Amino acid sequence: MGPTEIRGLPAHALLVHVVVVPLAAALAVCSAVWPTARRRLGAATPVVALVGLVSVPLTTHAGEWLEARVPSSPLVRRHAELGDALLPWVLALFVLAAGLWLLQRRHAPAAERLDGQEHPGARRPVPTAIMITIAVLTIVTAVGSVIQVVRIGESGAKAVWSDSFDSGASDRPGT
Repeated sequence: MGPTEIRGLPAHALLVHVVVVPLAAALAVCSAVWPTARRRLGAATPVVALVGLVSVPLTTHAGEWLEARVPSSPLVRRHAELGDALLPWVLALFVLAAGLWLLQRRHAPAAERLDGQEHPGARRPVPTAIMITIAVLTIVTAVGSVIQVVRIGESGAKAVWSDSFDSGASDRPGT
């Protein structure tokens, strides 16, 4: 599906940094709650969310390849389980980001004439209740996505460093 090694290093350790989910989450929340940001960000929000969405299966695939080549442990298995649970969150984040962008394009603020009257072909704004619902869904999905990324990162760090890191090493004489 994707690379498993990059310049002799396991690709998973490098690809995991491509997952731009926190950035996509921040952009989506800004777009959901701030109309000016939604207009200015435009297609950038769904594009960043799409990059995050595409990077998740690539990173997961590289992680599965790496998992088969390291000693199995409960920490490694937990990391893999958490990684497998990220895709639905990022898919929902992408759908909401794309939906916000499409709403902005289809329901731009009504154009007005100089005399203050609505232009005959002007589009009507999205009802407030719908925008509030979308904003709440976006915030919940963004927070859930970021929490899942943090949980995955923490479990991966524990899996890698739990047996090889000595927090008291600097307290020893001569170090």
